[in-house]
Amino acid sequence: MRPMLATKGDVVPTGDEWSHEVKWDGVRMLADVADGAERARLTTRNGNDATIAWPDVSPAPMDGRDLLVDGEIIGINDAGVPDFAVIQERMHVRSATTAARLAKAVPATFMVFDVMRLDGRDLTSLPLAERREILQGLDLGGWQVPPTYDDGAMLRDATLAQGLEGIVSKRLTSTYQPGVRSKAWLKFAHRHRFSFVVGGWRPQEGTKDRLAALLVGEPTADGLLYRGRVGSGISGAASRLLGAQLGGRALDASPFADDVPAVDARGTFWVEPFLVVDVDSLNKMPISRLRQPSYRGIRTDIDAADLLEG
Repeated sequence: MRPMLATKGDVVPTGDEWSHEVKWDGVRMLADVADGAERARLTTRNGNDATIAWPDVSPAPMDGRDLLVDGEIIGINDAGVPDFAVIQERMHVRSATTAARLAKAVPATFMVFDVMRLDGRDLTSLPLAERREILQGLDLGGWQVPPTYDDGAMLRDATLAQGLEGIVSKRLTSTYQPGVRSKAWLKFAHRHRFSFVVGGWRPQEGTKDRLAALLVGEPTADGLLYRGRVGSGISGAASRLLGAQLGGRALDASPFADDVPAVDARGTFWVEPFLVVDVDSLNKMPISRLRQPSYRGIRTDIDAADLLEG
């Protein structure tokens, strides 16, 4: 199953037919507990099995009672705020030993906001209000069920003041539609953080293989359009991780549908446009060229097609 997705909203809705939640800056995850299982099977929003990467999240609650839930895995930064950058290294782990070590050093929390199956019963056709009532009646142990709020405007102001990512507003009558981007769920983000697709990389000056900057673009109906070069925020560890992801994916020519300025194209190694990364910048939408961008991390939980859909 793929998770239900929210649409970008313009105005926070009001009225009794809506509820509002904090938008967490983490990794979307479905947790599926087969009846009697000791551990949940964790899958990302694009269907990848991520169980091995999260040994602190995967233990099944309620003695392995049959369950399927939707939520977000988060990590807390030094300021006490959920921050994707804290846990982005853990997303790519495929070694149980490494995952166990990182779980101790960088603990994660699973914030559960929906339930789609319980004791073999499919709940997806129930309205959100009923699913939430069922969810709040469960004892999920270390998994947390965050509260919902009636006043979306108040929550948006509060999350902005607290440095949180934003809010999600959901229609209480909405059924759970796997894999559908629905206008019954609306998302409102505070941060100027965007996801782009990598189309090329540039080495550090004086080297041939030390990745120091990315050339990124936005998938559109007209192809991958160039949005800028990102070098800030790429540490030594990030450089090695990016290099490993891009290895073996070289192209002879630019994958961008439009022209890349010569100052950016000079010395660039072009790559297949498959890798999605998060970038912070001073921009607001729409973006033609990034302003003072900073690399934040790789997004293996989404792909280029997801960005084209919005």
